[in-house]
Amino acid sequence: MPEKIILYGYSRCNTCRKAEKWLKKNKINFDSIDIIDNPPDKKMILKAIRQYGHKKFLFNTSGLSYRAIGAKKIKQLSEDESIEALLNDPKLIKRPLIINKDKILIGFKEIEWEEVFL
Repeated sequence: MPEKIILYGYSRCNTCRKAEKWLKKNKINFDSIDIIDNPPDKKMILKAIRQYGHKKFLFNTSGLSYRAIGAKKIKQLSEDESIEALLNDPKLIKRPLIINKDKILIGFKEIEWEEVFL
């Protein structure tokens, strides 16, 4: 079983609740952190971008904050501008965001989580 993981989530996010339920069902020890009150730092955001290969994977494209800015404008942001936007409005960050040792998971994809945790 992996060591304790960190789940950055949002209490009103259905996907985050599904992810927490899945972790509990599979008896995986985790710490839940409210992504709005305690967002990941710049180093963690940059690490996630490097791991996923592009900034686009970090954006919560179905959220109100994203829609308020607009997909076209977000796509035009540089990497630094994207990181600043994500840090300034944590609701822009796709959730849940999981930190498991050196691996970061973005969003809840059951098949991917089974490969990592089970």
